[in-house]
Amino acid sequence: MKQDTSLIGLGLYSPVEAAALTSVRSRKIIRWLRGHAIGDRTYPPLWTSQIDNINGGSVYLSFLDLVQLRVANAFIVAGLSPQKVRRAIEYGTEIVSSDYPFANARFRTDGKTVILHVLDEDGDERLIDLFKGGQYLMHKVIEPSLKGLDFEDDIAARWWPLGRAKGIVVDPKRQFGQPIDDITGVPTKVLAEAAKAEGSSQQAAKLFMVPIASVNRAVAFELQLAA
Repeated sequence: MKQDTSLIGLGLYSPVEAAALTSVRSRKIIRWLRGHAIGDRTYPPLWTSQIDNINGGSVYLSFLDLVQLRVANAFIVAGLSPQKVRRAIEYGTEIVSSDYPFANARFRTDGKTVILHVLDEDGDERLIDLFKGGQYLMHKVIEPSLKGLDFEDDIAARWWPLGRAKGIVVDPKRQFGQPIDDITGVPTKVLAEAAKAEGSSQQAAKLFMVPIASVNRAVAFELQLAA
């Protein structure tokens, strides 16, 4: 599939911003998306970012990259090597018919097929036994990684990192995908910084003409990201 080179509606995240949102270290994100070498052995990227080679070749992620990153990391934590995750993405692209299989709602149903196909290639009995029942795959890997996501036409469209009730959303069609207060549309970072500069949530709320609750939500969320 031909990738859209426009940044509009894709979301835009530096590795540092992606690290704060996903709890995956920025160095690891760069290594996974750029590839790396150890001695005389070269490891290619796990996948090619939707926003590839902008700003002189620096690594940036789109919203779909962010979602796929969370799932890829969950698989690696569960025991898959990065090389197997790469193969899962390659094979999943064919099975799910999406350039971002881990960000596709169909992966919930087809993920077992994808992972077992990759594990069967090298006969990793330990992981085959772990994943073949399907319950571990769903409850320990896929569902937690996809929690809080809204899908449109099977593709991840927005993410509620604290749950919808908390009112903080990451939507690539709003504010370039930066976390925002859903009601006001103001980035959480902007509201939190205003509260700090003004000395209180009340003053920041007056400055931006938004509810105090919106500022308090933003402050709490930004403190959680920084923790």
